[in-house]
Amino acid sequence: MRHGGISAGRHRVAVGGLAILLALGLAACDGTTPDPSPSPTTSTKPPKPTTLTFGVWGAKEEVAAYEDLVETYNAEAEATEIELVNWPSHDAFAAALRRASDPEAGDTSEIPDLYLASRGDLAELRAAGLNKPLLELLDERGVDYSDDYARDALLAFSADNELQCMPYGISPMVIYYNTDLIDFERMRQQGLPAPEDDLHEEWTFEQFTAAAQFATRPRRDTRGVHIDPTLRGLAPFIYSGGGELFDDDDNPTSLALSEDDSRDALTRTLELLRDASLTLTDEQLTQATAVEWFKRGKLGMVAGFRELTPELRRVEGLDFDVMPMPILDDAATVGDITGLCVSPDAPSIAKAADFLVYAVSQESVARVAAEGYLAPASLPVSVSEDFLQSTQLPLHAGVFTRSVRSMVVPPLLDDWPVLERAVASSLRSLLTLTLPDVEALTTQIDEESRVVLDPELASPSPTDGESSG
Repeated sequence: MRHGGISAGRHRVAVGGLAILLALGLAACDGTTPDPSPSPTTSTKPPKPTTLTFGVWGAKEEVAAYEDLVETYNAEAEATEIELVNWPSHDAFAAALRRASDPEAGDTSEIPDLYLASRGDLAELRAAGLNKPLLELLDERGVDYSDDYARDALLAFSADNELQCMPYGISPMVIYYNTDLIDFERMRQQGLPAPEDDLHEEWTFEQFTAAAQFATRPRRDTRGVHIDPTLRGLAPFIYSGGGELFDDDDNPTSLALSEDDSRDALTRTLELLRDASLTLTDEQLTQATAVEWFKRGKLGMVAGFRELTPELRRVEGLDFDVMPMPILDDAATVGDITGLCVSPDAPSIAKAADFLVYAVSQESVARVAAEGYLAPASLPVSVSEDFLQSTQLPLHAGVFTRSVRSMVVPPLLDDWPVLERAVASSLRSLLTLTLPDVEALTTQIDEESRVVLDPELASPSPTDGESSG
């Protein structure tokens, strides 16, 4: 359990990764700068180019940006040819990863020489030996990223005192809100609780609730807010209220929703999320997703990540902005973290590392961030105009960058979706039953989670129920 709120929980993770941070900080002591191009050859005959594959996923605009990076690199590099491989979504990549990790099939041919991976993939990648640790490779190239990356981004891809993949994107969950339905200035004029500052740095759960009420207008058939009834959707509220999602930060055996602090945080949150007059009904959600209702101008607030921004920008007449997740006791959120990994089977690890250094350079990351989907892990790019895009919505894109400081990084799990499915029905009951027994349901959710997190303990013994006589 954490003590003293969010900062204590995050400190435990930081201590475990101290060696990583020190190593990264010392890597560039010689003052050298990385050169993405191999050293010129003295041979009269040009060497045969080494072909490396680079795997990514994303929207077509993002993929086009990656293609630009590859073309630029290929035009300048000697004896290296990068070929781009792309999947339509992370789910498609994850399916390829599962096939490569299958101990019976063991076909790693679908895994590129360098590839974009989610932090949630890391446990499976390491178990299957599909990534090459990077500290030595970065050190050899005199690369120091310790000052240019958020500590949590580096620690998220660290294990066994090694940097397993290079942080690339870090997108915290925030609240998107319709500025036509929610006007903070008008709320203040009416004496309603609303954020006071124009920087959108923080707001309380009371102000969040007031905004949901303000956006709910029966005559216009609008609703105030929707939060997905999932572990991920509820996690920021649990953490913010002083609770814990798991019983252990490193090797969880159960969820921890039945613990007093977690249950109290949930109870306070459910006062709003169970209010049928302010939230989308089951019938509405069968007709369209929460994001679709938001795009139609019928929903005041929805939680989301940076990748949602371009989709909302394309909706004519939709005015929106972002706020951090609301605060119960302490600022807290969760997020999507991605990294670039190197395969140990790459035909040239050195040349793969050269391209990696190029791909995570500020110029390269800024090119991809300019498409609007990526929240960069690179701190300089995250405060640059390439990311903030001050002439486009949302006007307060800096909320994404500032919210990184409040991110809680969960333990590495083998399969997060399996855990979500195991507890989905009970979580939904928390939000939909007329009079839910919160104590009984949270206890049930924790028990259900053990089937995934600690199956040996959760599974009945072969002798259970047998007579001893």
